[in-house]
Amino acid sequence: MKIGILYGISVGTGDPELITVKGLRLLQQSPVVAFPAGIGEKPGMAQQIIAQWLQPQQVQLPLSFPYVQDMAVLTQAWEIAAQKVWQYLQAGQDVAFACEGDVSFYSTFTYLAQTIQQLYPEVKVELIPGVCSPMAAASVLGLPLTIRQQRLVVLPALYTVAELETALDWADVVVLMKVSSVYPQVWQVLQRRGLLANSWVVVKATLPDMVVYSDLAERPELKLPYFSILLVQVTNTNLEKCNK
Repeated sequence: MKIGILYGISVGTGDPELITVKGLRLLQQSPVVAFPAGIGEKPGMAQQIIAQWLQPQQVQLPLSFPYVQDMAVLTQAWEIAAQKVWQYLQAGQDVAFACEGDVSFYSTFTYLAQTIQQLYPEVKVELIPGVCSPMAAASVLGLPLTIRQQRLVVLPALYTVAELETALDWADVVVLMKVSSVYPQVWQVLQRRGLLANSWVVVKATLPDMVVYSDLAERPELKLPYFSILLVQVTNTNLEKCNK
């Protein structure tokens, strides 16, 4: 029997309409749709995004990926998820994995796909690109993310202030992912460098409950959720916002 294809489908940052036409077609054509399981009894972000696009006959397959740094725990979770997906692939069924944001941008799918291909090299994996959070945040703000020869730095998580200092020394635009846990330290750095007026925090970009903070000089201690991103224009381009 022919082995099914594993599709990694980017579904965007929250707005269900941000999925591509190709991504939507493959999502709805696949007999099995997998996604990261939510915490507790709540649906995960990717599951919420695709809910309106799914068909009643499709199998929904939530996969558990723990939020830990322990590689042994993570590796075990990836292998368990891979085995669950393999049960459908070996039966000839395609599996679409719904990935929040873009499937190649700090994505859980990467680890699942690599694990499956290590265990079952015969499996074909296809990636469908999409909208990731830095692009979504810039569009929400009505700003170009970069122009001309500007240099862009994206930091996935800030473990030391030195990393941010280094990025601000040479980049024109800096994007900080998952900034919630280090926001007070980041705020101090931006204040010292006079960059608070050119910095924005976008919480849950493109979702109905999205929040944007622009006057950061008055917000040294924001309480931010996990899905928060901070954008800094290090170089003043003197450009008006696109939506003005």
